[in-house]
Amino acid sequence: MRERTASGRGGGTEHGHAARSGKAARDRHEAPYEDTERYDEGARYGEGARDRDGARDREGGRGPGPLILTEDVLLLDDLLRLCAAAGVEPEVHHRVPERRSDWTDPPLVLLGQDVAARCRGAARRPGVVLVGRAQDDPEEWRLAVEIGADSVLRLPEAESLLVDRIADAAEGVGRTALTVGVVGGRGGAGASTLACGLALAAARTGLRTLLVDGDPLGGGLDVLLGAERERGRRWGDFAASKGRLAGGALEESLPAARGVRVLSWGREPTGAVPPEAVRSVLAAARRRGGVVVVDLPRAVDEAVAETLAQLDLGLLVVPGELRAVAAAHRIAGTLSLGVRDLRAVVRGPYAAGLDERWVADALRLPLAGELPYDPGLATAQDAGDPPGAEVRGPLGRFCAAFWERALPAGGAA
Repeated sequence: MRERTASGRGGGTEHGHAARSGKAARDRHEAPYEDTERYDEGARYGEGARDRDGARDREGGRGPGPLILTEDVLLLDDLLRLCAAAGVEPEVHHRVPERRSDWTDPPLVLLGQDVAARCRGAARRPGVVLVGRAQDDPEEWRLAVEIGADSVLRLPEAESLLVDRIADAAEGVGRTALTVGVVGGRGGAGASTLACGLALAAARTGLRTLLVDGDPLGGGLDVLLGAERERGRRWGDFAASKGRLAGGALEESLPAARGVRVLSWGREPTGAVPPEAVRSVLAAARRRGGVVVVDLPRAVDEAVAETLAQLDLGLLVVPGELRAVAAAHRIAGTLSLGVRDLRAVVRGPYAAGLDERWVADALRLPLAGELPYDPGLATAQDAGDPPGAEVRGPLGRFCAAFWERALPAGGAA
């Protein structure tokens, strides 16, 4: 955290181990508080400290932290704690900064109720949150309107909401990722192959792309992608996750290959990942924007249900044969309870009398497309190339055409 007075001078900062343990270094400064010992006790902040030149550590894709305006020591203590929980480092002022950029540039302003009246006449800007403890104070709402605050939040009731708001602002959250789930209509239908091809095709367009292995009993999407030797975290490392994860930190922690980040399972046996951990991981991934592709198992448990709830589109891969259609019909009935938009991808070759339209109609699903038979896939994988790496191959062409339809406006879903 950097402390500034209204003149804009910055106090020195001394760093120690940051906020995982809840204990961090504290600013040493001359503050306009009588109880400076109390202030130091409360001035805790999270990781991502500035270097000696004051430059912000942007590892993990985070931008500048919020601006805090308050002279209330207890409120400041709470706001610093919430910033630490969000993994960001705030600027602290005691009144509206004299430099206009110090007021307008931070992504979020946390304005204490105690100093809000002094902000009358300050330049209007988005992202101002009035924070206090008073309950149902009409004057507080009138003041919020006068200064152009976006919202009024009261602590401690709104702590969770405020942590999310702080983290969103620091991460620069915009459009969430288009999230596509791929499921096989039967074993060996080619769902993992299609998921890998879709991820590679998305990455080739320049989109931020994450490939998620949702099947703990599969062979491992990191192996299919050729990233099994890359260092990074696997599902087992997130099993204890609860609440909000930082999207940038998640992305940077995962192995990568061919422009695709991949979250897969480790080689050692791993227990089931709890539904709340799945929810936290996927929510963090989606906040980063771009594309998330999830390879899903056919059996639906609580963790898979969490994934289905976050999908924008589900693709059911069905080979063109009667037994596959019968199996896929049962799976489609289950998936349709949790997926808002489920479509069929039909894969040849076909049994006599069947084609892609017949299969989609039999499943009562919209047809997302026909995936042509690709005889070169086995040879390519033997050579170490993941499915879809060949841009001109049948799978590569199908995946490129899919994203052209799904992302018609420069990456907008």
